[in-house]
Amino acid sequence: MFVHRFIPSPPARLKRALVARRRSLTRALGVVMTSAAGCARPAGPIFEPPATPISWPGPPDEPRIHYVGQLSTSADLKAARPMGDAIHDALFGRKPVMGMLHPFAVESDERDRVFVADSGGRVVHVFDLARRKYEQWSPAPSAGFVNPVGLARAADGRLFVADSAASLIWIFDAAGNVLDAWGQDELIRPCGMAYDDTTSTLFVADAGNHQVVLFDRAGQPVARIGGRGAALGQFNFPVDVLIDHRGRLYVSDSLNCRIQQFVPERADGAGDAGDSRMPVASTLQYVPSLQIGSRGDMPGYFSRPKGIAVDREDHLYVIDAQFEAVQVYSSEGVLLMAFGREGRGPGEFWLPSGIHIDSSDRLWIADTFNQRIQVFDYRAPASERAPESGVGEVLP
Repeated sequence: MFVHRFIPSPPARLKRALVARRRSLTRALGVVMTSAAGCARPAGPIFEPPATPISWPGPPDEPRIHYVGQLSTSADLKAARPMGDAIHDALFGRKPVMGMLHPFAVESDERDRVFVADSGGRVVHVFDLARRKYEQWSPAPSAGFVNPVGLARAADGRLFVADSAASLIWIFDAAGNVLDAWGQDELIRPCGMAYDDTTSTLFVADAGNHQVVLFDRAGQPVARIGGRGAALGQFNFPVDVLIDHRGRLYVSDSLNCRIQQFVPERADGAGDAGDSRMPVASTLQYVPSLQIGSRGDMPGYFSRPKGIAVDREDHLYVIDAQFEAVQVYSSEGVLLMAFGREGRGPGEFWLPSGIHIDSSDRLWIADTFNQRIQVFDYRAPASERAPESGVGEVLP
């Protein structure tokens, strides 16, 4: 017997397929929205206080150095994750987390940005702590970094990056645009740097030349300090420099296992420039005045001094990569304290390199082979702090 079967017309089949697909997409979107709602979050604290405070020195001395936290990847910024980003991530996957390979030097600016020269990654990482944003800076792809190991910053926002293998200093503006490159045919192996805004001078530790080279604002070399040797004023692979608040120059004289201090004097013989330094570095000469430390394995001695920095009280901080510790000295060269040891935990280091101290006495240390920046605060004990204005005054 012939049985008639109803065959839907093509438009009817298409309509049913569209309805089924719409229902499927609706269910999928519901799953995505539910998942995204659970993943959206507000911004979190970048540095969470440790459950137990970590500080140095230990009792009975009053603590001065306080552990704050660390930065190692872009995820450490703990940015807010709005619903739109969560939906995007659920549909297309999350953005990759960017980390460090060999952080070698660190700087910061008044906009709460932290700059890290990564010699292994061949980039400068930029952690914007205020905006919770992350960037990477480098020259044009055709002329990228080879081995960025040093950073310095000028008050006008320029960032100087020492590329040791390329024998160049790259200059960036505050937005990350390349402005210039200095040092061609002048430098061999530039390492640590310091910029003196008072004299508009960039000081570069050139380990290959065993000198400190001074550049003016236009990028022209105006003076050279030192030469290879072990006498005061000579260097053996200098790796870092700094200018303290009185204009004194410090040099990390690495393979001589010491820090040298130089006092600026006016070239006309008028004496120590002190706090009234001349506006042009070429009018000054830097005279060696103090040696801090020597080769040894006891406190107050060095094995491989690297990064150096000073706080607002001109205490000198010296990283020793071999000891994996930081030693702190007075500006007269007296050892005050030390902190750190080998390891991976808070306050422990693995071949650290650079150190930077910002205007609020926060310490940023490039813990190179632990692939992170460790962060500490220096706070003088209450008994040593100056009283606030009006407190303790005897009124008439």
